[in-house]
Amino acid sequence: MVAIVTDVRFRMSLALIRDLAQMGVEVITCEGERCRDNPAAPALGGLSRCAARHVWLPEGEGGREALLALCREVGAERSCRPALLPVGAATLAALAEDRARFDQVCGLCIPSGEQLALFNDKARVARLAEELGIPAPERFVREAGESWRDFARRLPLPCVVKPVCGERLGLRAADRYAVASSPEEAEAACGRFESLAGEDPVVQRFLPGGGWGCSVLAREGHVMAAICHRRIREYPVTGGPSSCCVCIDRPALRAHVKRAVERTGYTGLAMFEFKEDADGVPRLLEVNPRIWGTFPLTRATGSGISYLWCALAWNAGNPDRQVPLPIALPPRRKKMIFAVSDLMASAGYARRGRPWMALWALRDFLNPGVRDGVFEWGDPRPGMAYLRSLLTKERRR
Repeated sequence: MVAIVTDVRFRMSLALIRDLAQMGVEVITCEGERCRDNPAAPALGGLSRCAARHVWLPEGEGGREALLALCREVGAERSCRPALLPVGAATLAALAEDRARFDQVCGLCIPSGEQLALFNDKARVARLAEELGIPAPERFVREAGESWRDFARRLPLPCVVKPVCGERLGLRAADRYAVASSPEEAEAACGRFESLAGEDPVVQRFLPGGGWGCSVLAREGHVMAAICHRRIREYPVTGGPSSCCVCIDRPALRAHVKRAVERTGYTGLAMFEFKEDADGVPRLLEVNPRIWGTFPLTRATGSGISYLWCALAWNAGNPDRQVPLPIALPPRRKKMIFAVSDLMASAGYARRGRPWMALWALRDFLNPGVRDGVFEWGDPRPGMAYLRSLLTKERRR
């Protein structure tokens, strides 16, 4: 098999590339020209020894045409349709929109445009959860003609305010929501997100418990593989992506996600994010219908999700050259860290008077049984480039 992996500036692309190469797949990586010679956003996957070839793509609409041409070129060289595996949300959306043309030159296992629109819309996800009996946070909706000030004054506090799709606005993960502890903060957050998105934000009751994720690979409404994780630490510590997580089996979460996948006929990768309420009940916050931030945990646990995704895409494009689908094995209980982010989280917890969390992070950093999501001794260049990129960003602040 041959696979083309896009958007390899993202750190989660490394687990995909390494897993595929170890399974004998020829991996071609590609990234936009803006990352060439950019120390703050290097094409990490292109630096991996597991990449057989790296291709730079032009920015904008020209990048889509160049990707189409690359698929056509590789297909002509190998007499096949390569599996095309999009890592970034923008590329995924472009492929869903231009599905008819790309189906002619590659194999895909991705959601439809409607499925993306549904799962990227937090309000629609909340309504779907209600229909399926999946616990979700209580939502609050502004009445017609009601000012943000009046709306904020009747909200239970604290509450969470977030745009319908923060990623579409180009916001960083930590900037895609706000926790409001006063009516003034709620009013300001609602007004800010409305001005950015041109629509009312989603307002939900704040959930004080721990974070959980249930991630799946599905085909036409059937769950092919699943992995659940618990978030242990995050960076920034005030609310950001996971810096440490652990794989734990949660049958109840898998059952919730299975119903949503079946109802929507979903195809592709997706991570369903849950958070516990005061009673310890996990409630569905949102869905990320793509490769998710903690995807390297799938490699650490030996889940085989990367190869299964590639095989599904390959078979879709090469019906006369089908490969056997591997049996999805239960993922092993493993802990995974993003070491640099987790060390910065350790410092953050210490500054906020939580020294036990800081010491826990240091212990995990020194524990050889805890896997890092970026650095691997057998493939060190991407990890070193990632460290340099973080240092470059810190100097620019």
